This record gives sequence, structure tokens and C-alpha cells, in this order.
Amino acid sequence: MFYEFDWGAIYHPAMWLNAVVVTLGYAVASVVGGLLIGLVFGVAMLSRVAAIRYLVSAYVQLFRCTPLLVQIVWFFYALPMLTGLELSSWLAAGVGLTLYMGAFSTEIFRAGVMSIEKGQWQAALALGMNYRQMMTNIILPQAFRRMLPPVVSQSIIQLKNTSLLYVVAVPDLMYTASVITSSTYRPLESYTFVALIYLIILYPLTLFSKRLEARNDL
Repeated sequence: MFYEFDWGAIYHPAMWLNAVVVTLGYAVASVVGGLLIGLVFGVAMLSRVAAIRYLVSAYVQLFRCTPLLVQIVWFFYALPMLTGLELSSWLAAGVGLTLYMGAFSTEIFRAGVMSIEKGQWQAALALGMNYRQMMTNIILPQAFRRMLPPVVSQSIIQLKNTSLLYVVAVPDLMYTASVITSSTYRPLESYTFVALIYLIILYPLTLFSKRLEARNDL
């Protein structure tokens, strides 16, 4: 028995457009916010003060070693029980996504800086540069080039992670698909359409990421 697709049943352009905007908005905002966290905490990871390094490392390990789904649900349901501070579903989802991205960005930044050969650090010091001059003129420009491929790869993962927002009723692509499915009883069309949207968005980004990795290997 062959299934008869009925794409007209899920024809709700306004809902789908809003879902795409919400999904991309969360992806972009969390990536930008996460990169800012990564920059600040990545520098902190290089600090000579052990307490600072340990605190940042604890944050990184906490968010890297726990599922993002658990983090989003925790901020939305558990945080109010502990603190009395209630976050909207939109804010809880944004906080979870951003802190998750920040943890990975911190490690990417730290690894990028530490990948620069010791000889270049020593050469900069031999030229009489102070720490700020050395980082600005020698270390960071090279580190940023090396960090770009993993940043793009993590950003792609982050866009896919937005599919978890539906658990707190944020109207992203997955939540919109579930709403349309509940009224049309057409899950195959709804979720296939969501998969196609993600594929259209992510495939070019994946090719771009591979190109960056190949260029970095030269």
C-alpha cells in the first residue's frame, strides 16, 4: 500500500515563515552570544590565577558534559523552583543555547591560542613586545584563522540544536510541525518538510565548513 502525500494539507506559509525566522534568530543570537562568552572565558582560561581557570573550566565541563535538552528544561522548570526566578520559554531556551555554545567556544578559543608554536611567543618577547602587543599582533591573528573551521562546524551543530526548542513551546520548526500535525494528522508531510528546510539551510554551510578545513590544512 502506497502512501499518498498531501502537501496541500500543511500549506501554512505564514506559520512556516515565522518558524524559519525563529529558528534562524535563535541560531544566530546564540552563536554570537556564545562566541562572546568564548572570547572572554577563553582569555580567562589562559590566566595565571588558578582559581579563575578552575571556575571557567567547571563551567565548560558542566555545559559540555550535559545534554542541551536537559539544560533547556532545567532553566525553564527547575530554576524557578530553586530561585523563584521564572524565565519565559523564549528566554530559557535562549539562555540554554547561548551558554551551551559558550562552553564549546571557550574550548575552541583556548585550543586555538595554545596551538600557536612556542617559538612565535618567544620571538615576540625577544622583540620587546608586551603581552597585549604580542596577543594582538602575533598570536590572535593566527589563532583566529585556525579557529574559524571549528567555529563554523559548531555553529552548524548549534543550528541543528534549535530543534530542541519545541520542548518549551518555542515556535521553531519542530514545534510548528507538531502543531500542524495535530490539526491535519499529516506527520509525514510535516516532518519531512522540516527536514528539507534544515537540509537547504545546512548543506551549503557544511560545504563551506569543509572548504575552510581544506584551506586550513594547506
